[in-house]
Amino acid sequence: MTIRVLVIDDHPMVRAGVRAELDKSDAVEVVGEAADVETAVAACHALRPDVALLDVHLPGGGGGGGPEVARRCADLTETRFLALSVSDAAADVVAVIRAGARGYVTKSISTPELVAAVERVAAGDAAFSPRLAGFVLDAFGTEQTDPNEEDELDLLTTREAEVMRLIARGYTYKEVASDLFLSVKTIESHVSAVLRKLQLSNRHELTRWAVKRNIV
Repeated sequence: MTIRVLVIDDHPMVRAGVRAELDKSDAVEVVGEAADVETAVAACHALRPDVALLDVHLPGGGGGGGPEVARRCADLTETRFLALSVSDAAADVVAVIRAGARGYVTKSISTPELVAAVERVAAGDAAFSPRLAGFVLDAFGTEQTDPNEEDELDLLTTREAEVMRLIARGYTYKEVASDLFLSVKTIESHVSAVLRKLQLSNRHELTRWAVKRNIV
């Protein structure tokens, strides 16, 4: 049977390229496209694809990106999510897998490898680009949160927590500013406040802090 695929990415050229590559395979049929969180959720519910190829960083949806799409489509038991992203950051991988995706591949993947990953996910298996699976094993195999550390989030304002989650997911200051309709300088100020309150040195430590606490 042909696998029905929905391509979700905010860049039109990327969507066109992925569609063109998948159209070369008789095993896959691209049934639609979406460019942001809201249209992706709507398309998933309307089209009920077998596999949704999901970019991790998507506009809309309150900054939840690809993971937000997967969470809001958890009721679609027939649709499986495969993340397709330029990012190979551990935080991005773990966040989208926690949200329900069955695999994660980077955009450097070849067309035959992408088709194979789609087939594996459609069959109910997991699919990962080399080394990315290790991030998931590390996160799910060793995570332990000290109950006393859970109150640290209460130190942050609502806006600081919002900025923190986006930065931890790998967004740039400019991307966060655009998504939240704020200036880059304002985002920088929020990040500085977050790092100071959580006693962290940089955004890499912030990412590890957020992943450990399952809040990305």
